[in-house]
Amino acid sequence: MKRLIRSPAAQRLLALLLTGYLKLALSTIRWRREGEEIAEAARNAGAGVIVCFWHGRIALSPALWPLDRKLELGEARALISLSPDGEFIARTMAWMGVPAIRGSSTKATDKAKPKGGAAAFREVLRWLKGGGGVAITPDGPRGPAERMAEGAPLLAKLSGAPVLLVGLACAPAIRLNSWDRAVLPKPFARGAIVWAGPFEAPAEADAEALERLRQDWQAELSRVTAEAEALLA
Repeated sequence: MKRLIRSPAAQRLLALLLTGYLKLALSTIRWRREGEEIAEAARNAGAGVIVCFWHGRIALSPALWPLDRKLELGEARALISLSPDGEFIARTMAWMGVPAIRGSSTKATDKAKPKGGAAAFREVLRWLKGGGGVAITPDGPRGPAERMAEGAPLLAKLSGAPVLLVGLACAPAIRLNSWDRAVLPKPFARGAIVWAGPFEAPAEADAEALERLRQDWQAELSRVTAEAEALLA
């Protein structure tokens, strides 16, 4: 069954169905937005921007690049893994208007099966330096949920791009029994978006400094996610 679901034809069909559902649901949500001026100020600086949200909120994230609003974060790309599940997500995000840059880190025990991490990292850097926006789920693609990996601070250091941390919430919503407790919006629900930042990683930051940033940003991203949830309580 898993092999059938992960076949190209099934992945395309599932992505098509999910895209149709998300377009309906997201267009009917009544959104509450907090701190949106933060995103506008970061973009007005003229550089690329890194936008981080937890993996479980991917289905809500197209609302960050709304086509009917003036907020402009630059043409968006999403960093998505090369896994079979990543293929499904990448198709959906592309049809929602956010094409993917594909790649993820390689496990230490899986060196014979590279996942395109280095090439994707270089492509993201080029995109940011060209002024584009990049969406990242810093706890993906394997988790643990809401634990930020070291990639986001390193990417910020090498690109010089500001980092925006975004809390996303929706109520009522469907919560999947997945490792990230993925949230699927329901049509005509209430939604909340909370922005924090912009944050920067100095070019001279060493490993210890990057680790402190990772911990600080992880805590802040969980905080704004909890704040978004509280706005809908």
